[in-house]
Amino acid sequence: MPRLGVVIASTREGRVGAPVAEWFMERARQHGGFDVELVDLKAVNLPMLSEPNHPRLKKHTQETTKAWSATVDALDAFVIVTPEYNFSSPPALVNALDHLYPEWNYKAAGLVTYGGVSGGLRAAQMTKLMLTAFKIVPILEQVAIPFVAKLIEDGRFAANETHDKSATTMLDELLRWTNALATLRKSVSA
Repeated sequence: MPRLGVVIASTREGRVGAPVAEWFMERARQHGGFDVELVDLKAVNLPMLSEPNHPRLKKHTQETTKAWSATVDALDAFVIVTPEYNFSSPPALVNALDHLYPEWNYKAAGLVTYGGVSGGLRAAQMTKLMLTAFKIVPILEQVAIPFVAKLIEDGRFAANETHDKSATTMLDELLRWTNALATLRKSVSA
């Protein structure tokens, strides 16, 4: 079964990414197509990129980067749970992407975005553009959550039917792409 990393992209205090990710993890487990793992960038705690070697060389010198490399290398697909910061992606996500290169290659990614009126859609567009530079295939299907603050009740995300259906549709498509890209992942790891 392919391994799916659900990445919490926000590292701020008081973030709502964690409850949204918890909800999505449950949906992904119910879907049954993936072995699901939570990847919290706050816990990963990467410093600003300061490796002396280019990430494509995979000659990491810092223990945090080595651990991050092993985590990403072991995963087959990603769902990035991300807010919209200033019409773009959070800096912690950009930094996490920039730390690595071959570890990301030939994997598919879906997005669960949240925010105000736009539901994080502008962040999704910026993030998808970045993902392609890492040879990550960003799928079209996603979950967008507008006015997310209104949906947090007692520290939990109160999803509605639209969110649940969007998650299932995205997971179905993510599984198709993950399986299709398996041959490419195997050819570069051989």
